[in-house]
Amino acid sequence: MIRHTVSFTLHHDADSGAERTFLADAERILTAVPGVRDFAISRQISPKSPHRFQFAMTFDDEDVYAAYDAHPAHRDFVATRWMAEVADFQELDLVPYSV
Repeated sequence: MIRHTVSFTLHHDADSGAERTFLADAERILTAVPGVRDFAISRQISPKSPHRFQFAMTFDDEDVYAAYDAHPAHRDFVATRWMAEVADFQELDLVPYSV
């Protein structure tokens, strides 16, 4: 299991129509890619981070994650929307850790 997360801030004004459109489009596009599970959009409430939002999603394994990463809808979203509208981001790909 892989939990893919990315926290980010947008170039758009907070609470603007452009911000809402980006988030809605991201959810619609990314959840349509096969293998995406448990997709969630979260809003940052702490002043400790400059990032306003986080996307999180789960993949069953590395092959499913690789297929998502290579999927044309994901690639197109990154090229046409993410690169133009995201000001800064931090990506984490996490697997369960057992002690």
